[in-house]
Amino acid sequence: MDLDLAQLSRDLESTLKLRSIPFGMKLFADISALDGIKGLRRPRGVHTLDQIVGQAARLGWTVGVTSDDLATDQCRAVVGLGAAKTPKWRTGEHMAGVWYENVADASAHQAAMHCVDDGHFQALVVSPLAARRLDPPDIALFYATPGAMMYFINGLQWSGYKQFDWSVVGESACADSWGRALSTRSPSLSIPCYAERRYGGVLDDEMLMAAPCEYLAKALAGMRALSGNGLRYPFPQYGVQQDATEGLAVSYGEKRSP
Repeated sequence: MDLDLAQLSRDLESTLKLRSIPFGMKLFADISALDGIKGLRRPRGVHTLDQIVGQAARLGWTVGVTSDDLATDQCRAVVGLGAAKTPKWRTGEHMAGVWYENVADASAHQAAMHCVDDGHFQALVVSPLAARRLDPPDIALFYATPGAMMYFINGLQWSGYKQFDWSVVGESACADSWGRALSTRSPSLSIPCYAERRYGGVLDDEMLMAAPCEYLAKALAGMRALSGNGLRYPFPQYGVQQDATEGLAVSYGEKRSP
């Protein structure tokens, strides 16, 4: 599908009233591919991947990283950089007594995470969609409020309805968003975790959607159809004590009785 990523980004920002920048993420099998990316920045220090993502979403930067640039194997494992998923990593012992009561609970958490397979990629780049420096990215991502996320999901479900079942691993929730989207090629919604909020600048009322770019186009087409039915975002408050008949009639007409 040939998509205008800059237009997609503008449409998404205006439709959902986003407060941060929609961005893309792409994995590379060869680190030399980074040399051909315009405006690429490389980290000067060691960062969490949450920070690298935040630099794209909050600052509009295009940033490339390798395994050595990331602070922990937890970050590396989700996107498949380096040989992070060692037997020791799988035990989760580094999280036992911190996030989980014991090693058994920590191991169960590690096993529940969606991660890209190790051994195929040497580098990862994040960049604003509008910059078109990753054309196309593997996945697109954006932060939004719960209300905006529900409207986006409604747009996805307008045509070719599908029920979405998403997981919540808790800490390391990047596995629920970019880890899941990269490994399954499907829309993936997450409640960002403590690390994403502490290190990545994610706001308290934000959720994260990650999906291949064609799903953004699909959702936008659906949201345009919903808007034509009087179902728009931000949601106009009707009033908790009003007779609902008139409000329902705007969208349902004769079909207003569910």
